Amino acid sequence: GIARNEAEGESNSEATVKLRVGDVTHHTVAEGNGPVSALDHALRKALEKDFSAIAEVRLIDFKVRILESNLGTDAITRVHVESTDGKDTWGTVGVSDNVIEASWEALVDAVEYKLTSDASGDASEELA
Repeated sequence: GIARNEAEGESNSEATVKLRVGDVTHHTVAEGNGPVSALDHALRKALEKDFSAIAEVRLIDFKVRILESNLGTDAITRVHVESTDGKDTWGTVGVSDNVIEASWEALVDAVEYKLTSDASGDASEELA
């Protein structure tokens, strides 16, 4: 939902995320300056205990493109997220008729990319 801070004239979004890592279910709530920021914060909060590398990941760009704009509010939305860990930069995409769902897909893919690339880097270092 959206919460408005009347005293400061600011609006904040709140996101609730429920996900499972192995056999453990994490249920977290976080705020952000918009719904995507709130989702990003909630996702990190849920995963940082199990995956410390998530703390390194930063969202550096977020773009929304409407596909088939003639469909109005029923149009398909493509979200492109650019992320960095301070060393590498990568992009991920989410596509849905719901902009929040498309954003979620792109955010989750960004985190999965980081964890997967770190795991394969560790494996290649062990082999060397």
